Amino acid sequence: EVISKGGRAVDAAQQGVMIVEEDPTGTSVGLGGAPDREGKVTLDACIMDDKGNAGAVCFMEDILHPISVARKVMDDTPHVMLAGDGARQFAIESGMDTVNLLTPESKALWEEWLVNSQYKPIINVENHDTIGLVAIDLEGNLGGACTTSGLGYKMRGRVGDSPIIGAGL
Repeated sequence: EVISKGGRAVDAAQQGVMIVEEDPTGTSVGLGGAPDREGKVTLDACIMDDKGNAGAVCFMEDILHPISVARKVMDDTPHVMLAGDGARQFAIESGMDTVNLLTPESKALWEEWLVNSQYKPIINVENHDTIGLVAIDLEGNLGGACTTSGLGYKMRGRVGDSPIIGAGL
């Protein structure tokens, strides 16, 4: 829809992954995402436009749309990546609300996992995946976005390749 109205590819990529970030039925991204082994949902995201501008966040909690925070990093700061409490603080200072991302369903799955606490980081065993979206607009320009809650039940503080420009996007 963004592109059909003449919008930029980077805007379409951002809007596209936001749909998944706010879907509580998914377990790999945002709301309802699989938590770490401490029961905290931590998020990573990055975005890049056709001019090579990029922004990213990692190990961020309590913000529904990490891709929007990554976009603000790209557009509003001289930095490329913000992490953890700093990313969260930047999001709040930018007017974003905090939200508990651990849904009753994702909490129940985590509590079930706690019984044995077996960490086997094999992709998709815990319904893990990362959302990546690359778009091309009517001008032929590319834009991309990547967002994830990372491996389910990962060690606290673990950041994968998803938010790293040149690796995740």
